[in-house]
Amino acid sequence: MSALPLILVPGLMCDHTVWEPLFPQINASRVCTVVDHGDANSLEQMAIQLLRDAPPKFLLAGHSMGARVVLEVLRLMPERVGGVALLDTGYLPKSSGLAGEEEVRKRFNLLQMAQEKGVRAMAREWVQGMVHLDRLTDQALIERILNMFERKNADIFAKQINALIHRPDGTDVLKSIQVPTLILCGRQDTWSPPSQHEAMQQLTPHATLAVVDAAGHMAPMERPREVADAMLLWLSECALRKA
Repeated sequence: MSALPLILVPGLMCDHTVWEPLFPQINASRVCTVVDHGDANSLEQMAIQLLRDAPPKFLLAGHSMGARVVLEVLRLMPERVGGVALLDTGYLPKSSGLAGEEEVRKRFNLLQMAQEKGVRAMAREWVQGMVHLDRLTDQALIERILNMFERKNADIFAKQINALIHRPDGTDVLKSIQVPTLILCGRQDTWSPPSQHEAMQQLTPHATLAVVDAAGHMAPMERPREVADAMLLWLSECALRKA
């Protein structure tokens, strides 16, 4: 029985670059496709686009905002998904009150910077809190991230920020997942910390939690071997379930 294709879903302003470091290990025996969100301005629209172009049955892995898109795919058509990996992400809606207002303020400050100074300047500010502190001097890694962001424009950034600010609560979706699920994050991910992923694991019936040492929010790029190893275990579980 052939392996189910794997659809990889990038996060905010990201693309194939996030997933490429994993390819030498994870795509040897299956088709891997990285989706592009285009100019979608809601997580639901991103999910509908993904489903429109996807094969009848597939595995699904999302990073950051991409994992929230995965949850929306599961909300719409769970029967088409044979396994789920949620990386460096969250599941709750925007907080009410001051905490939510502060999140919006920070996101719109970055948007204003992208509009006034360019996406690359914004990305240089954004990345400061998104990788392990020791990797901020890794010029090759930082350059790949900056170049990835620069391939998109401020209009796309605005649409994706809108999608995240208006994100739905994913609690019920997590509780409903009935396929092998990997929940993974970098141990030093300050934006989506391990405690958040522990809460997700507790909600999800068939979830395994993996916390990658010496990695921040961009764990697939920072520690590709460790992330790929965790994903290979998950893919093996998916294959056993399919058989």
